[in-house]
Amino acid sequence: MKSAMAMAAALLVSGCATVDGRTQLVKTETLCQDQTVPIYFASGSAEVPREGKLVLGQAASRQAGCKVTAVDVVGLSEAAGAPRANLELSQRRADAVAAVLAQDGLPAARFKVGVEGGTGAPPPDGKTAPLQRRVEVTLHLTRS
Repeated sequence: MKSAMAMAAALLVSGCATVDGRTQLVKTETLCQDQTVPIYFASGSAEVPREGKLVLGQAASRQAGCKVTAVDVVGLSEAAGAPRANLELSQRRADAVAAVLAQDGLPAARFKVGVEGGTGAPPPDGKTAPLQRRVEVTLHLTRS
């Protein structure tokens, strides 16, 4: 019984040492590497969802201590529908995300907004592709 208690105490102490080691790792210098985040949209919508705004806010705050050299915002849509409508929807999505990023403190002058729309032809299986309803945001970062 005593050896089991001694073993448990040793594990507890060694566990604390591990936590201290992790704390030091967390406090290391920011790497300032480019980061890309996807923001997903409802079908036919260009309104940034609440979850998307949270993801964008986190991405903007992670760049603290780094210099943002450029922000690429690329709107996408699924292939179902008319090509022109898809391109317009992709642009509205990209513009909406760029506006949220500007509100989060990233300078609008650095935004490069582009669109990639679908061809307008439905996929061979006739199903829509919800994961194509997104905006890809890439923050290009360097050390300050």
